[in-house]
This record gives sequence, C-alpha cells and structure tokens, in this order.
Amino acid sequence: MNASPLIQVEDFHKTYGDTVAVRGLNFTVQPGEILGLIGANGAGKTTTLRALCGIFPATTGRLRVAGHDVAREPLQAKRALAYVPDDPRLFDALTVWEHLQLTAAIYEVSGWKERAPVLLRELELEEKRDALCQDLSRGMRQKVAIACAFLHAPQVLLFDEPLTGLDPRGIRTMKEALGQQAKAGAAVILSSHLLSLVEDLCTHYLILRRGERVFLGSIAEARAAFTDLKGDASLEDLFFHATEREPALPPPLP
Repeated sequence: MNASPLIQVEDFHKTYGDTVAVRGLNFTVQPGEILGLIGANGAGKTTTLRALCGIFPATTGRLRVAGHDVAREPLQAKRALAYVPDDPRLFDALTVWEHLQLTAAIYEVSGWKERAPVLLRELELEEKRDALCQDLSRGMRQKVAIACAFLHAPQVLLFDEPLTGLDPRGIRTMKEALGQQAKAGAAVILSSHLLSLVEDLCTHYLILRRGERVFLGSIAEARAAFTDLKGDASLEDLFFHATEREPALPPPLP
C-alpha cells in the first residue's frame, strides 16, 4: 500500500487580473519521488512552487504539504518544507555558519551544530565556513541556500533552477545530495531548463504548457504516450513534442 502523498495539488488555479498563470493543475508527489517540473518561460512553474510555499494564495483549488492545507495551516506546512528559489536572497553581512545558525533558530532545530558541519562537508563548503556571503560566487551562494534548506530535515523540498551558477563538480554534488534526500523519504520538486540533467535525476516529470498540464509520468510512460516518437526519445525530444505540437481538434459534431 502506498504512503500518503507529501505533496498534493488539486484543481489549482492562479490568476493575476485577466491573466491565467495556472489552470486546473492536479498532481501528487510521494515520499522518495523527485518530480521534474518543466515548461517554457511563463508556463506556470514558479507560480506553482510559490503557491505550495504559501508565498501567495491559490485563486481556487487546494494545496497540501505533508498533510497540511497550505491555506488553512500555513505555519505547519511551511515547517515541513524548504524552498530554494533561482536567486536566493542571502544576508551579505552574515557568514556561511551564521546563516546556518539563523536557520536553526527559526526552525528550532535541535542538534544543529552536529548536523551543520556534515552539510558543509557534503556541499563542499567547509573552507567557506567563516566567509561572508557577500564575498561568495553565485554558485557558492546557491550551495549555502541549499545547506540551509537541508538543515531542518524537511519532508518536502522545492527547488527552482537549483543548478544555475554551479560548476560541473557542484552539479554532481547537488544531484547526489538531492538523491540522498529522496532516499531518506523526502518528496522533491525540481524545476529546471537543463533537461538532460533533470532526466538523469528525476523519477517522473510534469510538463506544463501555458499553465496547463500536458504530461505527468515517468520517461517510459512519456515514450508510450507519444507513440509517434522513437522509443529511445530523450526528455528533450518529449518536451518539445508535448509543448510545441498543435492541440488536437475536437471530433466533428454528428
């Protein structure tokens, strides 16, 4: 019997005035799964992630994180998740260690002084422990944000372009770290335009087009769904096929 999903999105709509950003989105993410959230710019990826975080409310629909309704139980939902945006806002005047200390205080993390050095070592930040964040490269700042995200051992991890600014070694480290979090039972959503890297890491994929779901499933299910593509089609092939083909015409009226 499957465990309860850690992420549940039911009939999610988000509008800004007359603009529809997301329309009728439904999906779940189970413990141990890594969902690749992919789509062109403006497809609704970041909107979906921010709504799950409670940064802004859904226009209609229901979003749940670790069993908590994001609208009705925002504090409980936020305690169960971590969100790393594409350009994390760190405090320039704080060191890497002080960021971990601040995160531990906010989330009331016990034993953080034992866990923090492990994270610094895994993310190759040991030598930067006492460096001010204003002196770090973008890739290093990204790693600091990820270390802070991992510190309170969240059940749900949401990443918006987490590989931006990382060098090849940093990308490998990041992929290994995400895999370890999933193996430990976390539910992960990873939004990225780097499709070849997403394909290596994710267990299944959600493809959005103009705010609507056009595919949800594994790479094998995608190849089966789009039968006019080759059987060894890459995620990139499947993505362009799903997002750039013309929608099917409705059947003629009798």
